[in-house]
Amino acid sequence: MSSPKKQYYENLADSLIEKFNQRGIEGYYCDNKEEALTVAKRFLTPGCSVSWGGSMTLDEIGLLDEFHNSDYIIYDRNKAKTPEERSELYGKIVTADYYFMSSNAITLDGKLVNIDGNGNRVACLITGPKNVIVIAGMNKIVTDEAAAMERVRNMAAPPNAIRLNRKTPCAELGRCANCLVPDCICSSLVITRRSHVPYRLKVILVGEELGY
Repeated sequence: MSSPKKQYYENLADSLIEKFNQRGIEGYYCDNKEEALTVAKRFLTPGCSVSWGGSMTLDEIGLLDEFHNSDYIIYDRNKAKTPEERSELYGKIVTADYYFMSSNAITLDGKLVNIDGNGNRVACLITGPKNVIVIAGMNKIVTDEAAAMERVRNMAAPPNAIRLNRKTPCAELGRCANCLVPDCICSSLVITRRSHVPYRLKVILVGEELGY
């Protein structure tokens, strides 16, 4: 028998998946990260090209290890040794068959809310890769856009700034200071209302707390 919290997650996910469908987004719910890994791998086809945006969630479910131990064509920007190599990799990433990422927040009516520093992650979310697969723990669900901004700025950005060794006020204070310092990781805000190409975007909701 499911715990009350697990049942709540399932019920909430069901309603979110309906909202996603209205927005041309394909939705799935997985009880745990092991199941999420299995579902994520089902999308991949032999010989396909794969890339991803920076995400603790992908690491936590074991997806990045799967990529590095696979026969897929992998576009990993962290393998670039020079600015020229990184630029060349970015050009390949936008042509990937599958692009994986998480979302900083997801509203109850099915919008994805993301803030990015370099912009490469949100750029691929918007256009480029043939399929974008978003994997997010149920801790990312918020009531509306205002709550999403609050979560992104004060719950997601500070630990990410620490993880990336950025010299930002939020890394020191643990909360957003609306900074414009050189190391700021909040350069571009993207709210995804719908998938312009029907079902290009796929969201796998996971009944656990994952990522920041």
